[in-house]
Amino acid sequence: MADEQLKDTPEQAEFRQRARAWIEDNRPAEPPVRLPQTPLEIMTPEQMDYLQAWQKAAYDAGLVGCDYPEAVGGRGMTDCQRIANEEMMRARTPYFPNVIGLGMAAPTVFYHGQEALKERLLPRLFSGEDIWCQGFSEPGAGSDLASVQTFAERKGDKWVINGHKVWTSLAHFAEWMIILLRTDKSVKHDGLSYFVVPIRSALGNGVTVRPLIKMTGETGFNEVIFEDLEVDDSFRLDELGKGWQVAMTTLAHERGAGELVTPRSGGMVNKSSHSTSASALIKLAHATARNGGTAADDPLLRDRIMQQAIHEAGFAASQRRSRVPALLDHPMRLPLQNKLLMSEISQGTSGLAMDIEGAASSLYLGDANAPDGGQWPMAYMNSFGFTIAAGTSEVQRNILGERVLGMAKSK
Repeated sequence: MADEQLKDTPEQAEFRQRARAWIEDNRPAEPPVRLPQTPLEIMTPEQMDYLQAWQKAAYDAGLVGCDYPEAVGGRGMTDCQRIANEEMMRARTPYFPNVIGLGMAAPTVFYHGQEALKERLLPRLFSGEDIWCQGFSEPGAGSDLASVQTFAERKGDKWVINGHKVWTSLAHFAEWMIILLRTDKSVKHDGLSYFVVPIRSALGNGVTVRPLIKMTGETGFNEVIFEDLEVDDSFRLDELGKGWQVAMTTLAHERGAGELVTPRSGGMVNKSSHSTSASALIKLAHATARNGGTAADDPLLRDRIMQQAIHEAGFAASQRRSRVPALLDHPMRLPLQNKLLMSEISQGTSGLAMDIEGAASSLYLGDANAPDGGQWPMAYMNSFGFTIAAGTSEVQRNILGERVLGMAKSK
């Protein structure tokens, strides 16, 4: 029996058995189109339709949002989302498309939204019927998030929004956006407020979404332009001027820290069809011709592959520590560390795959001669997004050093 099953309560054990049986009986058919490696690169309606149908089916079966109260669309359970995630991971089911909604918007709305707003928005978020995006970064405000300038001007019980958000994943499908706005230009952090805004219904009437083509050729990113978009004050989360504090809730969940203290709703827990593990590197090395043999015959490459395997094993051990209450002396330490390590290990693995492939790493999707269908170059290019998203690796190290280890602030 797996370690996690040994720790299940009777309620959780019954839920695990039910979840496993449902997944086995309801595994979705093969997709009619190629799926991207993560939901952040969904480009076409066909991809989205397939994945939304899967999330809706899982939600109807009680496998999404199950730790949230029933009043907001959940099942009122305790630590059962983790079990659902584990079972879907084990079965290698498709990922959910509403990753930003599940991982960031749901906990933020739950903790900071008015009751009527939670009851209105969260059920359709959990089911995947409403896709969400995140409006944080701007052309002049990325790592320095508190410098955002997209402005909301109050007019009675309404707010009029003008400005420019960028690097907005899934905005081309999103019904709703969580957004950090400036409501007072005279102060920095205290001049920020946090809203949820409907963007799909306002396309062409206050909202413009423009795709940004990445170096992979995919268009998961977008820029979003606001021109006199009017929203009701009921869409504001928490008090006026408390946007920075609300944003920290969002970022804590994006970085993984929120999982220690909040209901879970599910997210990008499922493996993509392309594995980027060290074991996949071993298969690739054996399949890659090199100097009359294979790349696996190269002792230097073998050593580098084993180093990646060691990093993976260490990371898995580190993740297990988050289940030990006595080790959670600082709620951000392990999650921030895990986010940093996970993104850099992934980048190291895909980078090593490029070295194993050699000249063949220049072959891309659609080339019949590309090893593993050209997925490794795609993974390597996408990996840079994960060392930037939710705060760059440099930002993560600063937070760990200053707030966890108590080191002096960098200049």
